[in-house]
Amino acid sequence: MRDHVQAMQERKALHTLLAKRQEDLPPRRMKDSYLEVILPLGSQPEIREKYLNVHNSVRFGRILEDLDSLGVLICYTHTKQEMQPRSPLSIVTALVDKINLCKKIIYPDCDIKFTGNVSWVGRTSMEVKMHMLQLHDGDYSPVLDATFVMVARDPENKRPAFVNPLVPETPEEEEIFKQGELNKLKRIDFSTASLLKMAPTAEERNIIHDIFLNTLDTRTVSFRSRKLPPNSVWMEDAKLKGLQICHPQERNIFNRIFGGFLMRKAFELAWATACSYGGSRPFIVSVDDIMFQRPVEVGSLLLLSGQVCYTEKNYIQVRVHSEVYDADTREHQTTNIFHFTFISENEVPRVVPKTYGESMLYLDGKRHFAATMKEI
Repeated sequence: MRDHVQAMQERKALHTLLAKRQEDLPPRRMKDSYLEVILPLGSQPEIREKYLNVHNSVRFGRILEDLDSLGVLICYTHTKQEMQPRSPLSIVTALVDKINLCKKIIYPDCDIKFTGNVSWVGRTSMEVKMHMLQLHDGDYSPVLDATFVMVARDPENKRPAFVNPLVPETPEEEEIFKQGELNKLKRIDFSTASLLKMAPTAEERNIIHDIFLNTLDTRTVSFRSRKLPPNSVWMEDAKLKGLQICHPQERNIFNRIFGGFLMRKAFELAWATACSYGGSRPFIVSVDDIMFQRPVEVGSLLLLSGQVCYTEKNYIQVRVHSEVYDADTREHQTTNIFHFTFISENEVPRVVPKTYGESMLYLDGKRHFAATMKEI
């Protein structure tokens, strides 16, 4: 604990190195932050155990942790100043915009290569695009693409801090930068149309009403009496819960829990939820729209709730809600919402909402699923 306190004291002294305005920082190019990292699963078998799952493939939760660490490293590379031995910035993950996979299986005995660079910059935020490839027969082939958004904060992680502007050099880079701007606007639109703020569209209302009519018991002709249609599961029966005690082992220098660790735990619960729902092994297709709403302190009780909120043919859309429970104040606070899309080996039953609240979760899941299908 003393080391941690000492580190924070040392960081306080870095305040003087912060830029007063973004214009004072030298512009950077995309290639300035480009990094390549090899994960030697093939050439160094001793590290394999940490990444191995029971199906003899790579644990995707571990990959999420590595992507989170790499995203932070790329941003530190973008903002590095020649004369400064230590960065005054605290770079934290704000959100995972999307991770799309093009391979079902990640092999545990072949080297993996991660590449990435900063692709868009605001005033205090940076979008990072990362790619993961795996070695097969002497060639690296793509496994996934990921887009993260990181924010820069002051040395004590209390206030936003300016980052170096990004200058695209080629028409291709102009396009990537423009896409980053569009991603930002798309996120604002998605959030504005959120079902927590706005009523569903006319088409969505019809979908919910059809589900309602489909579950009415025709014999009783009562609004109260509901009947589950064939090959369906009530939404309330399609959930799993998990609890995590947040130990110091998983903390960063600010005495907070690593974002990558939270993502791994949420993914593992989502996978278990999809597995128990579909009755066969699910494969991750996409991770979408993970907002880090508030930090998780060391010592917190982290409560995770996994819910199947939408299904279509072989696909299962799972939402994981994570909250911290403070035993002293007895308060619950939401820290993250995670969205995962899985594909199952067999066609899965249809998930059916019963209440209005569940119907909104269903529509939200349907929206996320539609957005994912458009991407892949």
